[in-house]
Amino acid sequence: MSKINWTEEVEKRKQEIIEQTQQFLRIKSVLEESNEEGAPFGKGIQQALEFLLSKGETDGFTVKNVDGYAGHIEMGQGKELVGVLCHVDVVPEGDGWSVEPYGAEIKDGKIFARGAIDDKGPTMAAYYAMKIVKDLGLPLNKRIRMIIGTDEESSWQCVDHYFAREEMPTVGFAPDADFPLIHAEKGIADFDLVKPSSSVEESPLMLTQLSSGRRYNMVPDFARATIRLTENSVNVEELYEQFLKAKEVEGRVTSKGDNVELELVGVSAHGSVPQKGINAGLILSEFLHTLPLDVPAKGFLNYVNDYVVGDCLGEKLGVQYEDDITGPLTMNVGVLAYTAEQGGKIGVNMRYPVTANYDKVLEKIAQISEEHQVSIENISDSKPHHVDQNHELVKTLQKVYTEQTGEEATLLSIGGGTYARALEAGVAFGPLFPGREEVAHQKDEYMYIEDLLKATAIYAQALHELTK
Repeated sequence: MSKINWTEEVEKRKQEIIEQTQQFLRIKSVLEESNEEGAPFGKGIQQALEFLLSKGETDGFTVKNVDGYAGHIEMGQGKELVGVLCHVDVVPEGDGWSVEPYGAEIKDGKIFARGAIDDKGPTMAAYYAMKIVKDLGLPLNKRIRMIIGTDEESSWQCVDHYFAREEMPTVGFAPDADFPLIHAEKGIADFDLVKPSSSVEESPLMLTQLSSGRRYNMVPDFARATIRLTENSVNVEELYEQFLKAKEVEGRVTSKGDNVELELVGVSAHGSVPQKGINAGLILSEFLHTLPLDVPAKGFLNYVNDYVVGDCLGEKLGVQYEDDITGPLTMNVGVLAYTAEQGGKIGVNMRYPVTANYDKVLEKIAQISEEHQVSIENISDSKPHHVDQNHELVKTLQKVYTEQTGEEATLLSIGGGTYARALEAGVAFGPLFPGREEVAHQKDEYMYIEDLLKATAIYAQALHELTK
């Protein structure tokens, strides 16, 4: 058979790929609480899963819906299985979009929508890669299976449920990060640092509530606090205006009777790179910390300021650590909450290197926190993941990337967690090309159409090479 021109094959299907990607992006597949059978994560996510499975069935693949938790689309034959792990759920759209978040509008060569780059655009690229291999009738001595997850952005129940019932691929990749290739991922732990409420004595200023953030794996871009004035000894409005100006951030202050409400606008970013965002909750905490608040609020804010504010490397807690494979430990405060009745909670998303001693890190945080009557609660942990640079999977994908782009396929490591870590031998492979802006989880999320098509060609060749 003559050498296949993968780019040409993608070009033939260009319009179809774009239109189907737009349709897919228009489904609002955000997590919702649901007790409905077959839709454990809500109707939107169920609709997105069924959209893909129905498409697979129409195109002649073998498809399976695994109780609404996950599904797969399969082709080929043979004992060995090559997995492509994708997800249909997206993080909430958040505020401040200049386009409709689920409109899939095309302008300046980009498709704009929540999920465009994470992970619906890449999922569609991988789907069409499979379809091209199938349409060409290429001989396969292995099976290719696209495994479709539904709660990758939250608790990964989908892959746990799936792999408890279905086979583990021999090798595989997740099109859900960066090109050239990611062979190592940090461990990811979520936990709460909790300081319960204590008895309250009247104070000139009482903090009644502070709230910021929706998800542990996002830098919160908005925070709000309410202060009750029992006497007008402090001009909170004036101090806050000065603070906002000094910090060069946006916010507003409004008075309603005895209450003063403060709002602050930050910049969202992915929890794996907290340094790229502006954490609205932590900046608002900095201001609140300067006020003569009631004792319980002051106690909570002292802890936040002494051990968390201005530090996303864990230095203040004495847990900073770095290795050559995956870089430094990072900590993102994705959720910050306080009420006078319940006390305070800091929801942390920690990314730790492949060689870090996770137990010792947690022990150290617990030790320091206990001295301030703060406890660690609700811990969840996903261990680090690493595939050796000489593994056949790594070598094959490097070769494909270099042939398609003419660029060296350097190996990367990330703080983000992709479905690659759900596989025994899995890596993350694209779709973000070197030099492109990282817009996952941000307002006006987009994917270049050129990159969508280029990734499709790369994935098609990769699947062909992995199943030869």
